[in-house]
Amino acid sequence: MSRDPARAPVIPLRRPPVRQSTVVRSDREHTFDVFVRTIGIWWPVNPFSAGKDRVRDVTIEPRAGGRVYETWQDGTQVTWGELLAWDPPERFVMTWTMTPVPTEVELRFRALGPALTRVEVEHRGWEALSDEQLAEDCALPGGYLGGSYAAGWTRILARMVAATEN
Repeated sequence: MSRDPARAPVIPLRRPPVRQSTVVRSDREHTFDVFVRTIGIWWPVNPFSAGKDRVRDVTIEPRAGGRVYETWQDGTQVTWGELLAWDPPERFVMTWTMTPVPTEVELRFRALGPALTRVEVEHRGWEALSDEQLAEDCALPGGYLGGSYAAGWTRILARMVAATEN
């Protein structure tokens, strides 16, 4: 007996990934390089870090298994996550430990032309968080349920675009 796909139940995605993207007037290699190598210059550490004004630098160790971490003025290091995939200049995937339980962030860099790149972020794994954790404030008020992660990634990508195009 075959199933009719038109009658198959549709199961809605309860906690969909946060997806944001932007277009940068720069080639893919340069855009990837700016994101990875100069993240400590353009990343808005206030409010998107543990140390806020104490942050001196943000580092991405460029290899699978590498850490992504912030370094404070006093030398304290706070890990943001670990690189699960490292495919320059196309993409990288990392755990994100700045949420109540680890989630996952994937950044993709797609060449649209010789000097045009689409940067896409997908922040996923929200199923691991409880409803209470999803509603908690993060760097911005409202948490996942209030759209603060989507708003946050929009702000972060805008800062990256400004750093890449200047």
